[in-house]
Order: sequence, then structure tokens, then C-alpha cells
Amino acid sequence: MKEFDDFNFSVYKYTKELTRECVGGSDLQQRKNEIEAYNETTAATLKQTCKNNYMEFIQTAKEISHLESEMYQLSHILIEQRNILAIMTDGKTASRLKADSVEAESSTAVDDVQNSHATRAVKEMVQGFNGNLEGKTFLNEGALIELDANDYRPIQRVFFFLFNDVLIVCKVKHDKRLDFLKEYDPKKIAVINIKDLDGVKNAINIITPDGSKIYQSITAAGKSEWIEKLEEAFRFDQQKKTKKGQAPQPPTRAKQQSSKSSSPEKIISTPSVQSPPEPKSLENETPEWLSTASEEIQTLVAQRHFEDAQDLIKRTQEYVKGENRKKVPQAESIESKVKQQELKLINVLLKELSKSNRNLQIALRAAQRPLKILVEMGRYRQASASLLKVCAVSLRVSQREARRNNADISELFFCDLTQVACDYLTAFEQQPACVSALVVWCNAELQYFASQLIKHYLTKGTTLETVAKCVERVRKPSTKLTEIGLDISYHMEGLLRTTLESLIEDSKERLLDSVGRSEESWQPYNLQTKSHLKRLLLELDVLGIDVRAQATGDTWINLTQSTVVFIRHFLQLIEHCGGLAKCETLLQKLDLLLKELFIAHHSQKPPSDMAVDPNFVMKNKIFLVDNLLPIAIDKFRQISGRQCEILRELHTNMSRQHGAPLPRQRSVYTTDVF
Repeated sequence: MKEFDDFNFSVYKYTKELTRECVGGSDLQQRKNEIEAYNETTAATLKQTCKNNYMEFIQTAKEISHLESEMYQLSHILIEQRNILAIMTDGKTASRLKADSVEAESSTAVDDVQNSHATRAVKEMVQGFNGNLEGKTFLNEGALIELDANDYRPIQRVFFFLFNDVLIVCKVKHDKRLDFLKEYDPKKIAVINIKDLDGVKNAINIITPDGSKIYQSITAAGKSEWIEKLEEAFRFDQQKKTKKGQAPQPPTRAKQQSSKSSSPEKIISTPSVQSPPEPKSLENETPEWLSTASEEIQTLVAQRHFEDAQDLIKRTQEYVKGENRKKVPQAESIESKVKQQELKLINVLLKELSKSNRNLQIALRAAQRPLKILVEMGRYRQASASLLKVCAVSLRVSQREARRNNADISELFFCDLTQVACDYLTAFEQQPACVSALVVWCNAELQYFASQLIKHYLTKGTTLETVAKCVERVRKPSTKLTEIGLDISYHMEGLLRTTLESLIEDSKERLLDSVGRSEESWQPYNLQTKSHLKRLLLELDVLGIDVRAQATGDTWINLTQSTVVFIRHFLQLIEHCGGLAKCETLLQKLDLLLKELFIAHHSQKPPSDMAVDPNFVMKNKIFLVDNLLPIAIDKFRQISGRQCEILRELHTNMSRQHGAPLPRQRSVYTTDVF
């Protein structure tokens, strides 16, 4: 089949060579079957490849979404840190604040004029905007280009008006007029700088409550200006608070000397009236890490350092609840803040734990980290419920995929169930109360698995052979759970019992209806060739019965054809029924099926108008009772491990009924002539 993979493959040349090589229609038919098989294999491979690519695409999309959320969190954290650093810098430079206040007073008039011009321009130029701009501070304006987030394709031209607490976005029409689109609060948006790529330069990503949007500036300076102005609008109120009041100036050395020289007599004359030194404030005894513990925990959670956040929460709670509580004046407020951060951490960990995944191994591996932290924090009940819910989703998805691919769902289900139980018991080893939740979950999953098994594999009309194979595939892997102390075999048998009993009844009716339908000549069986006879004898040897004593000549067996077919079919049925009879609840119905089927075939008689040797008929029945029935009883016991009492009683009763062979009927010649 390598010719099909060739780039220069020609159908005409291949067909011509194929007809030249093949001899006869059978050879051509064989080559056709090979090509069709290769076509099906190629189609299945392509289908599997497309499915794998689709699954990888979904996983990649999830990772990209996760990274975008992390970038959004990092952007907010960086902006907050930058604002804090700016406030600290402004607080340290008190003299600069004084100069800024003087400059602010001088520039107030200029700002008022600029604000009034900007407000008037927005009202006159922007169509559809009805907002109130009175008392707002104008910061910046300019034109940008909105880009598509997928391929960075230009969508439309927009125009921004930025005030201290509102960002107005307008669409630029073809006639240069502005049409109002949206307005945002600068404190509720985040700005992310996008690196210059081959096709896109000077772009910024603005994350709004409506979603993420990308805008492009004409120049790099314009891009930097917009980033600065948007950050300035974000921390506008904080800067205003710092500029409101002037920091108190420390007394100069000259003033201190003048005050000392002006009142030396008072200090000397009233030494006893002088107040004693004030005791050290209790606030000074509060550790610095304790006062900032709440903010530090929030930062660690945002950075996904969950273990460090948990350690800090534990350390803070131990410090506040211990002997140091009296030394901390704000112990209650600190404790309440830390408690809130602890609840937020628990919610974040539960969301991490609740992220479902189609692959069970990946889901269990991803759940180990949040699961361990939640158990250490004492939230094992919530953690166990979330973990089992995620595992249930993964189990059912894997079952659907296995059914589509015609794979063995029983082995897959019980292996996955064993893996979940092992990981669960390992995680909650110190919490025996959670074992009951695992048992309840296993019960629910078993019920779902049994319902799917009945729906797709144990439908009405299924043959007894298929039923036996399906049940055996369920029983074998279910015993693996007993190694970890979870025995579910009995419960599984109970869920399938009603369905199996109805299928056994249906099979019994079909088998009894099929008895006697074929015409029987009541003559020895001729297999035509030696090879056919040899093959039949080997097949019966595999089933456990030897009929070589009945072989006569080169191609004959001294039994009827229906008797030979029944021997083969009955021994195969014994194997299937023995496998099902491992469950004691099905034993009685299976025994009745075998008994009635044997009696139905044994009671067959030749028609009254057919000339048949009665000794040959009796010989077939005696062979069934004396040879077939004991072998069937022993084989049933070996497979199921149980005695088939009904067949034993049947063998005893029928052995007593068979007497000596009847004499062969002879035609007597009579005549009237003496």
C-alpha cells in the first residue's frame, strides 16, 4: 500500500498494473478488500488524529485563558504596588509637597480653563453622550485604532476623552464626526503594555468589565502617554488626598534654642512639676509583619503561593490567640481581617479543586496541591465533596469515549475507580469520617455504570454468550477493589440481577423454540471428507467430550446430525451458564434452562410414518444421558465452583428409565396360497 502515499500516484496506472498482475475475479476481489481495509484504517487514523488535535487545542485554550487571568491579576498588583511606592515617595518629600501646593494654586486657574474647554468640546463634538462632566478634571485626549484580539486586524478608529473618573470612547465616522460608544471608570480597568511584534507596534491591552480590547497608537510616545495618563486617572484620588494637607514641619534648631533660653527659670523652678516620661506605646510592640499580614496574604493568594499564604495565616492566628494578644491593641481587627483572607483562600482552593478535566490522571494530579492545603486547614469535608464531583465527571467522560472507540469499558471503569479510591484514602488517611463519603460516591458511580451497561450492552435479545462475556469482564476487575478494602462485587451483582434474570428467560425461550425445527433423517451423520471428520473430533475434544468410539469408516459418525450439533451447542452453553452461575442468585434459573433444554432435545421422536431403526434412536438418547450429561455436570462444577443439583437428579432419573434396546421391527411376508 505504499503506492498510495506517493506524491505522483496515478489511479489509471495503478488500475492498469493491478489488472495485469491479478488472475481471475477472486484475486481482484482480494485486492479490493485489502484496499478497502487500508481505506478504513486510514480514515480511523485521521479521525483519531483530528480528535487528539482537538483535545490539545482545548487544553491550550484553557491554559491561555488561565494565563490571561494571571496577567490580569499581575497587572492589578503592579499598579497597586506602583501607587503605594508613589504615595511613600510623596510622603517622604514634604518640602516637595509644599512646592507642589504652591504650583497647584497657581495652576488652578489654568486647569479650570482647560477643563471647561474639554467639557464644551465633548458636548459639541460627541453625538449621543448625555453624561455630566461638571467638576471633572480633564487629563488627555487622542485618536487610536481598535484591533482584533485574534489576528490584530484593524476594526475601527476610535477617539478617547480621559477625565479623572471617566473614560469616554467614541467612534470616528467617515465625515470626521464622533459617535459615542461606551464610558468606563478608570479605576475599574487595567492597562497592559504589549510588546512590539512584527505586524503590530505601539499597542496596549485595556481590560474592561466588558472584556479585553486592544488599541494601537500612531507613535510610541503617544502609547507611553496613554499608559501614564490612565494610571494617573487610576490613582487620581490618592494623589489628591496627599496634596490636601501640608505635612507638619519639624521645629528648627534656632527655635528650639530660643525656647530653651526664654524659659530657663521655669524649668529650674518647677522640677517636681515636670511630667514623667510617657510609657512606650503599645503600638510599637506590634510586629511589623503582623500589621501587614492581611495585605501580604492577599498578595500571596493572587500570586498563587497558597502554601505561603496558609503558613502566614496559621502564624498570625497563633500569635494573636497566644499570650501576645494583650500586647497587640488591634488584635480583634487583625484577627477578623485574617479570617476573611482565610475564607477567600478556601474559596480559591475549592475553585482550583473543582476545575474538571476530561483526563482522570490529570485531574487527580492537579487536585493534589489544593487538596493537601484544604485538609491541613480542616476543610476536608468540602475538599472531599469537590474532589469526588470532579472525579465523577472525568469517569463518565472516559466511559463515553471508550464506548465510542469500542474499548473495554469495564476494565477502564474499575481501574479508574481503584485509582480514585487509592488517592482519596491517601489524602484523607487521618480523617476516617470521609471514608463514608467515598462509599456513597462509589455506590452512585456503580449505579450509573450498571445503568449504562444495561442500556448499551445488556439489551433485550442479547445472546447468552455475549451476556456471559460481559458479566465476566465486569467481575474480574471488580475484585481489584478488595485489595484496598472496598468490596463492591456483591452490590454489582445485585444491580445486574434483574436484567440478567430476564435475559436468561429470553434465552431459554429462544433455545426451546429452536429445538426440533430442523428436519431429522435419523440416520448416521456423514461428514463427506476425512478432514471434516477430523476437524469435528478435535473440536469436540476441546469442548471435553470424546466421540471417536462412534466414528465408523472414513467419514461417518454413528450418531444423528442433530445429536452431534446438540452436543457441541450444549457444552458451549454449559461454559456460558457456568460463568454466570458464579453468582448464587442466578444458579437456579440457569439450572432450569439447562434441564429444560436437555429434556426438550431428549424427548424428540421420529414421525410415525418414517421407517427408522428404534435401536439407533435409543442409542442416541443413551449417549446423551450416559456420556454427555455427566461431562456437562462436571464441567459446570469446574467453571462455576457449584454443584448443578437439578442436572444430577435428571441424570439419575433418566438412567433408570432406559432399559434394554428394543428388537428391530421386521416385515413379515404373508400369502393366501397354501
